[in-house]
Amino acid sequence: MPITALLTAALAKREFLINNLSVEQQPKTDCFRVFHGTVEGVNGLNIDRYGDAWLIQTFHETLTEEQLTDIKTVLLSVADLPLIYNDRSNKNSRIINELDEKADAFAQSDQVISENGVLFTSKLRHEGQDPLLFLDMRVGREFMKKHSHKKSVLNLFSYTCGIGTAAAVGGAKRVVNVDFSSFALAAGRKNAQLNDVESVCQFIQSDAFPALRQLAGLKVTSRNNKKLPSYPKMSASQFDLVFLDPPRFAKSAFGTVDLVNDYQSLFKPAVLTTKTGGTIICCNNVAKVDKQAWFKSLVRCVEKQGREVTAVEWLDCHADFPSFDDNHPLKIVALTL
Repeated sequence: MPITALLTAALAKREFLINNLSVEQQPKTDCFRVFHGTVEGVNGLNIDRYGDAWLIQTFHETLTEEQLTDIKTVLLSVADLPLIYNDRSNKNSRIINELDEKADAFAQSDQVISENGVLFTSKLRHEGQDPLLFLDMRVGREFMKKHSHKKSVLNLFSYTCGIGTAAAVGGAKRVVNVDFSSFALAAGRKNAQLNDVESVCQFIQSDAFPALRQLAGLKVTSRNNKKLPSYPKMSASQFDLVFLDPPRFAKSAFGTVDLVNDYQSLFKPAVLTTKTGGTIICCNNVAKVDKQAWFKSLVRCVEKQGREVTAVEWLDCHADFPSFDDNHPLKIVALTL
């Protein structure tokens, strides 16, 4: 099927989101997925609305000039907005294509986008790889905003602190965002400022392992029994809400993040930082990890620490992120302990 027909069909499915942009007096959402190619017909092609721009990204094959022209024609017929194409089809997912001068200036400029009335900074090309807000995590931000009133929040692997910002807007009394990237945390500070919630947000630049182990009251150890690098010192503390969203795989001097083989190395100390009666929200974005097997491993880990899961809530991605057989690669579950 021609790409124009596939994209037109996808836009029809997002009609509610698109039409809501013209409705006044409601919390605005102007950032969402327009075309989820892997499921909707072109593997590795994603098209998103990011505020006042269209963002096209390819992860497997570069678009031809004809394909790009066809996509532009369809998108601009919906809204005449700047259109940015990021070709990330190399193995490292880095952007490999150049833009014309006008498009490049826009792509590297600071923009503001809105999700359910919460404001976020946006820049479609920057020193990192990904856009500054992962749109499939909208359901997680909605959960935090809804459940955070007068609660303490720990946001691990916070990236640009979208989860923490949503929690703060929801009325959290304290939000601790932890990430190793100074660039990501700088964007997080902008997000807090945009929503006037700086007073409750804290930003800790740290490897997650020493931060978590200190907060859990555990000894900080090294991965290879060598001398530890320096790290920010933190006191043991527990939180009402703990959000755990690690990358698929990463190594540091303090430990290895491995969502396939060793989720527990992060999950166990994260449980210890969760208050009794509190909730830990766990994320796993690896498609080959079986949802139920992963869930059972989480429950076993909780029980081995002498605690109990008293309530479970699965958070499913919104309809603009369709999946095969309703089995989305991103699995999010909230466990009340």
